[in-house]
Amino acid sequence: MRKIAFIGLVTLLLPFLSVSQVLDPVKWTFRSERTTQDEVTLLLVAKIDKGWHLYSQHLPAGGPLPTVFTFTASDNYKLVGEVTEPDGVEEYDPNFEIELKFFDGTVVFKQKVKILTDKAFTITGVLSFMCCDDKRCLPPTDIDFEFPLKAFTTGATAQQPELPVAVVETKETQPDTSSITAVATITGTESAGALAVTEETSTESSSMWVFFLVALLAGFAGALTPCVYPMIPMTVTFFMSSSNSKLGAKVNALFYGLSIIVIYTLIGVLVTLLFGSDAIKNVSSSWITNIIFFLLFVTFAASFFGLFEIVLPSKLTNKSDQQVDRGGLIGTFFMALTLVLVSFSCTAPFIGGILVEASSGNILKPTIGMFGFSLAFALPFTILAFFPSLLGKMPKSGGWLNSVKVVLGFIILALGMKFLLVPNEALNWGITREVFIAVWIVLFTLMGLYLMGKIKFSHDSDLPYIGVPRLLLIIATFTFVVYLLPGMIGAPLRTVSAFLPAESSFNLMEIIQENRGSGPATEEAWRLCDKPKYGDKLKMAHGLQGYFDYNQGLACARQLNKPILIDFTGHGCVNCKVMERSVWPDPEVMRRLRDDYIIVALYVDDQTDLPESEWITSAVDGKVKKTIGRRNVDFEISRFNVNAQPYYVLLDTSGKVLIPPRAFNTNVQGFIGFLDKGTETFYKSQSK
Repeated sequence: MRKIAFIGLVTLLLPFLSVSQVLDPVKWTFRSERTTQDEVTLLLVAKIDKGWHLYSQHLPAGGPLPTVFTFTASDNYKLVGEVTEPDGVEEYDPNFEIELKFFDGTVVFKQKVKILTDKAFTITGVLSFMCCDDKRCLPPTDIDFEFPLKAFTTGATAQQPELPVAVVETKETQPDTSSITAVATITGTESAGALAVTEETSTESSSMWVFFLVALLAGFAGALTPCVYPMIPMTVTFFMSSSNSKLGAKVNALFYGLSIIVIYTLIGVLVTLLFGSDAIKNVSSSWITNIIFFLLFVTFAASFFGLFEIVLPSKLTNKSDQQVDRGGLIGTFFMALTLVLVSFSCTAPFIGGILVEASSGNILKPTIGMFGFSLAFALPFTILAFFPSLLGKMPKSGGWLNSVKVVLGFIILALGMKFLLVPNEALNWGITREVFIAVWIVLFTLMGLYLMGKIKFSHDSDLPYIGVPRLLLIIATFTFVVYLLPGMIGAPLRTVSAFLPAESSFNLMEIIQENRGSGPATEEAWRLCDKPKYGDKLKMAHGLQGYFDYNQGLACARQLNKPILIDFTGHGCVNCKVMERSVWPDPEVMRRLRDDYIIVALYVDDQTDLPESEWITSAVDGKVKKTIGRRNVDFEISRFNVNAQPYYVLLDTSGKVLIPPRAFNTNVQGFIGFLDKGTETFYKSQSK
């Protein structure tokens, strides 16, 4: 009976215990090496957990906080030069619109020191750092370090044995594990930690599925190009006539389709293995390679428009074609290889696009992308071989195939514009978001006119009439043009925002909000109780109004009888910027944030000093918190046992958590549901 009661108790406590999300992804070790009789090299080694990255000492202003090493001054030594660091990854960040340098894995910082005494002493100091992964960022953290050095004696060896390595963990973010009182303040059917993990997993899985579906559509588009489509009936007819039985023809066709899938998927695997996923990621983030990618897409588009034809060397195609005569499964495989080579001029833009888009550092993405493309590409051959009667129902080859190629040329040219984003910011070209949108409007308008027969290219046939499929494509094209038009005056265009530069200073959403009706209900929705503390230093995204101090926000929530949204954010939080750019601008999200909640934005990395009367002594680590950022970090850890951002918590007027908090997740409908569930819970609790 006691065992059953114990198991029941553990089961009840499990949600509260699993909520712990205080993260410590960077472990520091410190050691020294005597390089000469009076010189020592201090090694500050950071071991970074997989998926996380540590920022460099040298970052431009306006981004995350850099890593900083501060050594305590002493007459016993002097620093020789500055702290050196290895070459890291340099990548343009569209959220901050600057080039960022960071490290992953293990990184060693070195500081040379000249010894000025023959006595034993200890070099001390503090390092500050900030780290992020793909979903969250941690607040700046301070680590105390020390290097005890032995007394110098004449005749000592040139190199002093390494001192024992001391592992130092991030004390600033360590929770008080002696009690789960702080954790137990979170209530709900699901723990915050579990919710965050679920959201991250589902987001990654969803992203991979979307990528697979895009690759699948690219495969179908590739099969409709003039290089491939005419070969479908020819190839299937060849199988049917060269085999002694229908079963044999189907087996050959099935193997033919599988061979196409294997060849294309192998390309994805080989690219990853030969260059490495990190190398692909680094190449794709360089402004030089992005310009090259853009020029390649322009070249392919020009080819699709009929300016010239891109083909592989004939020797390569002929050698593969000669192996087809061997017959059997080997001949079938080389027939598939011949198709891949012959269709290169039409499929290369799709393949290149898939491999470039797969440059996220995920080793599975190139493989999954190429598998999806080849699966759709090979499907017509296999289906028609199993059901040859469908051959008679296929549209005949003709001028429409060239129209498909030209339409794909317009689309490829529009997508190629994305590769100008990195050089545009890195080289300060100054091409605005409106220019990108204008180019797209022109391209898709021309595409619509082409589909209507108002524009003709050299290889086009006469268009006596417009069929239903073409009409539907015309409607879709001009609908997209109309969708783009509001973007010229600042509309967010969330669906295509990833292909555009950062939003311009002319923001339609803010103008609409500022000029929204003047009725009593609207005025009440916008009204704050008093002037926000720190409002002269801190601002809300998108012109929203709110507070930057928890107690002030809580007092206003009680006065207006509204729930609170706590937004744990930071000036240098990359993923907070992503949420503010991709989720918050949605009109439904904006309406709820503006009308339904008292927003309290708590910046965890703000360095503004607090007056001494507002200093707090942390119950977590016992240290005195003297800045806005340090106090907010301590509040996040001690109250919610979390130290990552972004992190959203909904509270009632007594400070009680309404529903499980939400971490980084760019699903707009999910965020709307999160806000709606919070208000529903709030007003239900008041009616009791």
